[in-house]
Amino acid sequence: MSDDAEAPKKSFYIFGRDVAQIPCFRNSFLYGISGGIGVGVLAFLGTSRPHLATHIGFGSFFCGTMVYWMACRYQWSARRFEQQQLREAMRRQAMYEGTTVERELDIKSA
Repeated sequence: MSDDAEAPKKSFYIFGRDVAQIPCFRNSFLYGISGGIGVGVLAFLGTSRPHLATHIGFGSFFCGTMVYWMACRYQWSARRFEQQQLREAMRRQAMYEGTTVERELDIKSA
């Protein structure tokens, strides 16, 4: 046995999916949890009612997680779409390089 061998990473699975592989999952939950705890503590300090503060904290956790998740996934999807467009444009550029089609495109774009 060598010391260089890495231990297998332990992953958390929900419905058969590794949550470490889901984009935006980690940040969404971290921001949701911290926001829920913060708002819950502030609600308790303001009202001194633990039951109400718990409901407010959980509600802010849920809403914060969902809002951050949707915003992050939208940005991720937009970035992925742009990357696919760029990849296709680079493929076409490589295919047309040195042909008359490239010269025609250069004349049109100039």
